[in-house]
Amino acid sequence: MTQPNLQEVLRRASLFLEQNNREPRIAELLLMHHLQLDKTQLLMQLRQSIAEPVYQAYQRDMVKHVETGVPIQHLIGYESFYGRKFNVNKDVLIPRPETEELVLGTLEKVKQLKRPLRVVDVGTGSGIIAITLKLEDPTLDVHALDISEAALTVAQANAKQHHANVSFAQSDFLQSWINQGNKADVIISNPPYIPWKDSDTLSDTVKNFDPSLALFADDNGLYAYQQLIEQAEQVLSTCGLLAFEIGYQQGEEVKARIQAKFPNSDVEIRKDINGKDRMVFATL
Repeated sequence: MTQPNLQEVLRRASLFLEQNNREPRIAELLLMHHLQLDKTQLLMQLRQSIAEPVYQAYQRDMVKHVETGVPIQHLIGYESFYGRKFNVNKDVLIPRPETEELVLGTLEKVKQLKRPLRVVDVGTGSGIIAITLKLEDPTLDVHALDISEAALTVAQANAKQHHANVSFAQSDFLQSWINQGNKADVIISNPPYIPWKDSDTLSDTVKNFDPSLALFADDNGLYAYQQLIEQAEQVLSTCGLLAFEIGYQQGEEVKARIQAKFPNSDVEIRKDINGKDRMVFATL
C-alpha cells in the first residue's frame, strides 16, 4: 500500500483534530517538526510521500495530543518567541504571543532611560523575557530570578543556546535582591495572575500541563503584583520602570496599587493586539 502524500496526511490530521475539538493548525506544526522542515519547505514538498516510520511517529503524537491534551510544545520540546526557538517542558510556562508585546513595549520604554541600565526579570520561567531583552538590546545588564530551580535550569539552557549573557538566581520574587541590597532600573515580570476560582475555565492543555506556580495567584490573581510593588520600593532606582503583563481585567487594580505605593509615578495601561488590557508600565 502506497503511503499518502504530505498534503493528504495534513488534510486527514487536521480533520481528526477538528473532530476532537483540538486546534487543526497543530497538524501542520507537528508535521513540520517530524519532517524537520520549515513552512516553505513543507509547502514545496506537499506532493511527496511520507516515510512509514515518520508517519507512525507523527500519528502517535497526534493521538497523544487529542487524548491527553499534552501541548504540542511539550511534544516537540520548544516554542517560538520573538523569532527564536526556546526550549520548554513541564517546569515552565509555555510562552504566549502577548508576552512578546510586553517585551516590545519595554524595549520602547528603556530607550528613554539613561544608560547603563540594570534589568531584573522576576519569575523568568523559560527565560524568554530576560534573554530576548538582552539579545535585542545588548547594552542592558540583564538579571533573571525564579523561585523554581527546575525553571532556572531550563532558562539557563536557553540562554546558553542563544549566547545571551544573562545572570540567573533563585529568589522568591525580589527577596534575594533585597537581602543583598541590589538595585535595578527596570523590574519586568509576567507573574502568575489567574485567580484560582477560574481554573475550571482553562483548557486541559493549560491546566494540566503548565505549572500551577506560573498560572495561579491568591488575592483574586493579584498577589504577585502586590508582592512586586511592595518589594520594588526597596529595589527600584529613583527613575526606574515597572513593566508587568496582566490579566485583561486587572489593569485598573494594578494601576491603583502602583499609585498607592508610588504616588508620583506615571502609569500606563496598554492593550494587546486583541484589544484587551495586557500590560502595565509605570515610570517613577
